[in-house]
Amino acid sequence: MKRRSLKLFVALVCNAVLLSYAYASPADYDPVSGEPDCTKCHTQDRRYSIDYTRDETCVECHGPGLSPKFIEMNDRHRHDPEQEKIAAMVAAIDRKDTEKKATKGPAPKNMILVPGGEFTMGANDWWPKSQPEHKRNVEAFYIDRYEVTNKRYKAYVDATGAPLPDHWVGGKIPEGKADHPVVYVSWYDADAFCKWEGKRLPREDEWEKAARGTDRRAFPWGDKFDKNKGNTPQYGNEDTMPVGSFESGKSPYGVYDMAGNAFEWADNWFKPYPGNTHPDENYGEKYKVLKGGSWYDCTYYKCGISAPAYNRIFFHPKTKNNNFGFRCAKDAK
Repeated sequence: MKRRSLKLFVALVCNAVLLSYAYASPADYDPVSGEPDCTKCHTQDRRYSIDYTRDETCVECHGPGLSPKFIEMNDRHRHDPEQEKIAAMVAAIDRKDTEKKATKGPAPKNMILVPGGEFTMGANDWWPKSQPEHKRNVEAFYIDRYEVTNKRYKAYVDATGAPLPDHWVGGKIPEGKADHPVVYVSWYDADAFCKWEGKRLPREDEWEKAARGTDRRAFPWGDKFDKNKGNTPQYGNEDTMPVGSFESGKSPYGVYDMAGNAFEWADNWFKPYPGNTHPDENYGEKYKVLKGGSWYDCTYYKCGISAPAYNRIFFHPKTKNNNFGFRCAKDAK
């Protein structure tokens, strides 16, 4: 009887604690717009990749018993018809011309040919999600020499009416950042842009081969980390830099900024490599892969150094933040 009473008491205490923060209060909403105030967690540089339904730290805003307004925000995150509409609209623009550009003629300016053949992908001594080290064989392909810049992205926006990146105040590229990598772009934005140029996003294995070559190097420039060869947190710039700023940090094929500056969207869903024995509930067709590290110090997420070419992270394809960008690829046919 005493044991049953103790269990009941513990259950009541736990429920009381949960309910004390699982319900929203009037202070959690903007008094003018009525929108939930999400800035406590979701500042510009803290947009989580995790599934909030599975993380206890998110229960306060995304847990059970919430008001209709918070539930509405949850639904809006999970399904964004506007974003899907934009992707479909851009993919349909001049479809025939796009297909023509993608399959005929020489490589566009500022693309580099990466030869086909075998290379080593992944690492055995890194995060489980990057294991195991294994061989991949890829067909020859072209990849952009530089990350897509704000200036280059603006031509696309002007031509298609696509949404502006969040940091373009008044529809203008931030002063002095025309040659910086465009950021605040979702995977859908990146995919649509590359298709508009007659290209595509690189697959994860293509990206990694372009970054590390065929000699199993950890970084584009070799096996030893060097803070002066890329715009990483260790370099100390704390923002994006003009693409191509680190001549000595090029990959074996001459591709710039594949360690630092901006993480880059890949075409792939986040799935385990062949032979991976570490279960991860995030695997599947929920999150897209990003490669390359960035200027941002992600020690808040306990991620460690992010610059190795075999490192991979995963985010929801609708995510936009200040250190995610991309570059395009193209079949070598």
